[in-house]
Amino acid sequence: MKPAASSLFPAARALLFAALALCGSVRTAAAAEPHELLIEAYGDSTTLGISCSGGHCGARVQNAVTYLQDALQSTHGWRVSVTNYGVGGTTASQLRDGTEHGRVTPWKIRIAASRAQIVTINYGINEVMQGQTPEQFYAAESELVSSARAFGKQVVLETSNPMPDGQLNAKLAAMASMTRRVAAEQHVLLVDQFAYISALPDWKSMMSDGAHPKPELYRIKAGQDFNVLDPLVRQMLERGNAVRASSQ
Repeated sequence: MKPAASSLFPAARALLFAALALCGSVRTAAAAEPHELLIEAYGDSTTLGISCSGGHCGARVQNAVTYLQDALQSTHGWRVSVTNYGVGGTTASQLRDGTEHGRVTPWKIRIAASRAQIVTINYGINEVMQGQTPEQFYAAESELVSSARAFGKQVVLETSNPMPDGQLNAKLAAMASMTRRVAAEQHVLLVDQFAYISALPDWKSMMSDGAHPKPELYRIKAGQDFNVLDPLVRQMLERGNAVRASSQ
């Protein structure tokens, strides 16, 4: 004998209310645990995560920024978030001037509105491809760093990964030297990807084309990022915990 439909309603209502309560508790827990430390990664297509295979190039989820966030969250939990603001084909001067593809906000306005505590900056390859001089690159990166620091951001500069073409790579080496110079002059952290990767015996086999790494090289880049960023992240999180404890 089939039970009356009315006898099912209380049980169904109870299940519905329980499900809604569970959803509410999940939302409440998520809201109670916001990211405490925000990192924004700015750069070109090697920041975005372009990789090429079978004659097709496109953005991959297996990129250095994603690998970096995975490593930081494995160490510190969901308190740390890394946002990828890489844009293919762009230069440091375009970021400074707000002339990146699809974006029209100059850097000073953009960084003033940013909630990030840490920003990473990675350019150099497109400067070579577009015929900029090392001096022009130096001027653009210097302005990016000084503006970010003026708004209280911790800045981490990165040199580009090397390029397999010898002539282009020689020009890129000059750009990397300018990034090192800016880091030294403005006393900010540096991830010297160019020097580290250039010393790897098989780095060219980990390039998907003349500029973009394969996922395995992006993972190596993320490891270098983590080595430099993790002590800073740890210090900032501990400082935040100390401030909260003192205010309680």
